[in-house]
Amino acid sequence: MSKYLEVLTPKNCQLIFIDQQPQMAFGVQSIDRQVLKNNVVGLAKAAKAFNIPTTITTVETNSFSGHTYPELLAVFPQNKILERSSMNSWDDQNVRDALAANGRKKVVVSGLWTEVCNTTFALCAMLEGGYEIYMVADASGGTSSDAHKYAMDRMVQAGAVPVTWQQVLLEWQRDWAHRETYDAVMAIVKEHSGAYGMGVDYAYTMVHDAPERVAHGETIGPNAAKVS
Repeated sequence: MSKYLEVLTPKNCQLIFIDQQPQMAFGVQSIDRQVLKNNVVGLAKAAKAFNIPTTITTVETNSFSGHTYPELLAVFPQNKILERSSMNSWDDQNVRDALAANGRKKVVVSGLWTEVCNTTFALCAMLEGGYEIYMVADASGGTSSDAHKYAMDRMVQAGAVPVTWQQVLLEWQRDWAHRETYDAVMAIVKEHSGAYGMGVDYAYTMVHDAPERVAHGETIGPNAAKVS
């Protein structure tokens, strides 16, 4: 059976964030940068909810790229940050050791830029490390739409699997009967899944008569003004 026919589960994969840093994000043109950050943080929270081993690596933090998004670090406050000089994370022994220590061959990847840091890491990790790469297309970004697209194409041709962050989240959940992660997944969806999250809030409050998620002041009105 092809290894790529296996769905992602909380037990068979690990996650790596590559260079999710402001200077790298400044150059992204393939996706709205606020959407990019939303998706990255949503993916991070998903990994936290399912106890996915997660590696965070950065490049030239102090000299060029800046510090990892605080919203991402807040999800993993205890994680070590693996600093590199090479654009290719595979060239750093600390990164290789972290991946090996997690003992899982399926690696979910979210990084900047798609055409440089993601592509070189993916190709080398597959060729030299025997890893299976699942590239999160909407939690990664390139310097143009073409740069992102053709980098994704190149990686797919080499054997990487393209995925999206919400796809990964729901693949990990798999069954809504898994109650131990249900509430965490719903919380992530409400905050990071746009219209899907709005729909969940609507269904909870308007259909199932659940209380609103956020307490607010007294509702006053309507009070129609007199029309002269």
